[in-house]
Amino acid sequence: MEIIREIGLQVIEILTLIFGILGMAVSAMLMVSPHQTKNLSKILNRSVNVDDKLTFLDKGIDISDYFYGHHVVVGLLLVAGSTFALFFFYVSLDIAKFSNIFFGPQQPVTWGEILLSTILWVGKVTCFAGLLFGSILLFLPKKMKRLEISLNAWFETNSMFKKLDQPSNNVDSFFFRYPRPVGITGVGLSFLILCLSIINLLD
Repeated sequence: MEIIREIGLQVIEILTLIFGILGMAVSAMLMVSPHQTKNLSKILNRSVNVDDKLTFLDKGIDISDYFYGHHVVVGLLLVAGSTFALFFFYVSLDIAKFSNIFFGPQQPVTWGEILLSTILWVGKVTCFAGLLFGSILLFLPKKMKRLEISLNAWFETNSMFKKLDQPSNNVDSFFFRYPRPVGITGVGLSFLILCLSIINLLD
């Protein structure tokens, strides 16, 4: 696991170095030749509409007939799977040892252990919910169907996110209105990122 961590850190450092070089180049170009930078921005500004190609994903899949037609089998599978997972969470899983595998031997309480404990509690709650719904489906399928119908509500989020799908020129206008201050700021930040990346790579 330590090797995977090292590889991941090396990849992040290399990507940071590449983005730092690109940021410095674009910032310097913005300072020296804002007109050419604006032309480059117009060339690179492209909008790709994928809504028409992904309409097949926006279709409902009705599996209620299968579930309620085989409610005993599905209920038993839910109960058995939730019971097995709860047994694993409560008896077999040692958070400290599991944390050491992924994050290495550290202090008794680490951020990795806190993260795994949070995931563990989410898993336990999910398993208890699986036990409850599996038992209802197994013994009271009609009640489960009424509960599903009452909870099966459609929430339209398209109007909420429609504004995010509209192009805006406010950022570009600000950049090209003040090319030198923005360019100097970009060069400074890119130089700092480059220095940090090189120091980490050489360390």
